[in-house]
Amino acid sequence: MKKNNLILYITSFLSGMTVMAVELSCSRLLAPYFSSSQIVWTVIIGLIMICMSIGNVLGGRSADKHKSLGRLYFYIWIASVWIALIPFVGKYLISGIAGFLMLFLPSGNLVLMGSALSCIVIFSLPMTLLGMVSPYLVKLGVEDTENKGRIAGQIYAMGTIGSIIGTFVPTFFTIPYIGTSKTFLLFALLLNIVCALYFLFSRKNALRNTITAVLLLVFLFIPFNDSFAFWKTNIIYEGESLYNYLQVEETKDSVILSTNVAFGVQSIYKKDGSLSGYYYEYALMAPYFIKDMSPEKKLDVLVLGLGTGTFPKQLKKYIPNVTTDAVEIDAKIADLATKYFNLQEDEANVYINDGRSFFSTPDAKQYDIILADAYQDITVPFHMSTQEFFKIVKEHLKPGGVLIVNVNMKSGSFTGVPEYLANTVKSIFNKVYRADLSIVTNSLLFVSDDDQMLENYKINTSSQIPVDHDLYNISRYINSNLVEMTDTKLVLTDDLAPVEVLGQKALSEIVKSEIEKVSGSLKGKSLQEIFEYLTN
Repeated sequence: MKKNNLILYITSFLSGMTVMAVELSCSRLLAPYFSSSQIVWTVIIGLIMICMSIGNVLGGRSADKHKSLGRLYFYIWIASVWIALIPFVGKYLISGIAGFLMLFLPSGNLVLMGSALSCIVIFSLPMTLLGMVSPYLVKLGVEDTENKGRIAGQIYAMGTIGSIIGTFVPTFFTIPYIGTSKTFLLFALLLNIVCALYFLFSRKNALRNTITAVLLLVFLFIPFNDSFAFWKTNIIYEGESLYNYLQVEETKDSVILSTNVAFGVQSIYKKDGSLSGYYYEYALMAPYFIKDMSPEKKLDVLVLGLGTGTFPKQLKKYIPNVTTDAVEIDAKIADLATKYFNLQEDEANVYINDGRSFFSTPDAKQYDIILADAYQDITVPFHMSTQEFFKIVKEHLKPGGVLIVNVNMKSGSFTGVPEYLANTVKSIFNKVYRADLSIVTNSLLFVSDDDQMLENYKINTSSQIPVDHDLYNISRYINSNLVEMTDTKLVLTDDLAPVEVLGQKALSEIVKSEIEKVSGSLKGKSLQEIFEYLTN
């Protein structure tokens, strides 16, 4: 009896742990294609809870009808095999679903519908089957009628404890160290092991489960192509951190960092140190909005969102007496900056922290320039986009200091998140000037409490950036394209900052654009050529 109870507890524990592990891994599987926004998370959590509820109902009915624990462990085995197949077929199913939606529902919300349909196709079966576990165990696994309530409570408790552990293990251990694909394989293996244990203790044939477990164990320890962006080449690094799917691509003259595949390039580093034409080079104009600026002037600069360190690197090149503190929440990105993008120690003092939390630490001080580079109109940290946040930023600017806010306008227009950000910043600072960059989808906000900041810029650039200067064309472009922002009607606060909703249109456009790229690459190819393209 005790041995049987032990198997029940282990089964409940591992099933609960696997449900949460699969849920967290699901977000990583979808993120490169549909983002990891709150809306996508809502879809994942909601649909998995629906599947679990359906599983509870079906499990109770099946237990009453069949009265066989062996049938339950067969269901668990099916769930484990399905979960094990996800790393091999998941990315192709997601791409196919997105392509189908774009073809037949081009005007729909691709992010919402794509993530929902992907969850249903890929995760509904295993989650429903695992939802059957608890009622099955309580109905058929407890023979001691006198203590049935107590044992049932313990079974449910073990499932909950498993769910708690399954919440932490993928996030802090398996996904960062072995990746999403092998996280799926690992938890599929654990389910197979518990099935094998049941059949062994029941003196039944456990050969099927043993063979499956051995195969999964082999796949855990052999490398295989689990690239999410299977349509890209020249990838020198692909991996996952606590916060992002990361990809480093090397071309003949550049090294490029992308996060979450579909959402474009995060940083470009030119191997010869030349300008790339990317947005952060336009942000180099910020010092020239400061009164009495000179190339020899000592500046204290703060960068919120280090990325690969391209901005502090270029700033050090043109203003040698600058001291830059750079805050980056993702330690893995900071490591990549050193390893692949040649970031040197004297170019930035790197702090691994959240951009807003950093201001509460002893390392924070007052700065001449603060660059807030954490915004896209698709994924925005809401707590760094509010009036309360910009009040904190203002407190850490020296008199006459300049704030630059980089907004990635993937939607191609200054509406939604960009408009709200500009209005919010203007509600805190005296002067806000916006410059839309024509060669990239970015807009820069140059912000200060100095009413003469524009006059400062014209005086400084005309006297310090001659025609033969590397930054001459950039300085002229900014001078010609600055537009003063005056509206303060649309503001974001800590209490109300609907940034996910505001970014949905942009997200759908990005997903559609990426699908069109892949479709273009496959156009005119035979089925064999398409298969080789997708699997190489």
